[in-house]
Amino acid sequence: MPSMKLATMTSAFALSIFSLMATQASADATLDRIKGRGALTVGVILSGAPFGYIDPKTQEQKGFNIDIAKALAEDLGVKLETVTVTPPNRVQFLQQGKVDLLIANMQYTEDRAKVLDYVPTAYDRAGGAAVVRKDSGLKDWADLKGKPVCVSQGSNYTQPLIEEYGAVVKALPSQPESLLALQGGNCVAAVHVGATVGLLLEDRPEDWKDYAIPFPTELIPSDSVIWLRKGEKDTQTALDNSVKKLHASGKLLEFAKSNRLLNTKFLEEQQKALSASK
Repeated sequence: MPSMKLATMTSAFALSIFSLMATQASADATLDRIKGRGALTVGVILSGAPFGYIDPKTQEQKGFNIDIAKALAEDLGVKLETVTVTPPNRVQFLQQGKVDLLIANMQYTEDRAKVLDYVPTAYDRAGGAAVVRKDSGLKDWADLKGKPVCVSQGSNYTQPLIEEYGAVVKALPSQPESLLALQGGNCVAAVHVGATVGLLLEDRPEDWKDYAIPFPTELIPSDSVIWLRKGEKDTQTALDNSVKKLHASGKLLEFAKSNRLLNTKFLEEQQKALSASK
């Protein structure tokens, strides 16, 4: 019996070592694969300015997230390939290896960090804003209690809306569908990243003349980070160095301003801090 137990323990130990080696090999292989094929494949959401959209004149992809993806590929010495993802499928695309990473309007949450890894240095910080009809009488988040509120599927705003403010959340496949549902009267508010909906109301005053963002604060401002598959430490380190350089050089702040991000305070702070630490 002791010899059988010893054999079992030895086998289990060998299996765990093999699994660890396989994980490490996989992690190393990701960055090698990117450089080997000469391309970085990034999952992006093209739901609208300032983060990602199709230029109607040139049909080219534009936006803050697109500029970041281009800069990361350049820093790695490879070309950029983008794959359009949506809130319902973006994690699946990453886990299935259809993309190397996600720059897809996904703020850090503990739940997301349980299933994915991420680049520690955030490239932005974003909170949620509520678009409502001007005649709705809604003035703050607490006014959403018991009322239908539209979000995108997988939104990190779902939990606080339900648990903190008692809203009845309706999850739609994308931001445009959520906003259409608001205009159709299917919800009293649509909650999305403040920079996106703020610019939407500013750029399309005729379509949104009856709507506003009246709440004085944003919902759970959180770090916007680049997401990776679990265990890809080499890729994580390389990209973290790239993001830090983009902050320190002022490039991220430049990208933000050229794409008309409405709030650049976080980026200004990061640029100052990281340039001073060089």
